[in-house]
Amino acid sequence: MVKPAGAYLDVISQIASSLDAPLVAYHVSGEYAMIRYAAAAGALDERQAVLEVTSAIKRAGADLIITYFAEALAQWLGEL
Repeated sequence: MVKPAGAYLDVISQIASSLDAPLVAYHVSGEYAMIRYAAAAGALDERQAVLEVTSAIKRAGADLIITYFAEALAQWLGEL
């Protein structure tokens, strides 16, 4: 497991390329809070930011992402 996921995309990529097992990335509460507060302040669109961050974690090589945005992501991805 790599934690925090957002800050260690390079580590996720390196581990994924050398590991022959599922790789889990944990999008920690601090990363969640940063997005929520920035969205509440009008600095960014929460949905777009969450989709971008989780896409980046997946592109880096994570097989599973643990995130506080899981419920919202399930809803948003169901709408796509």
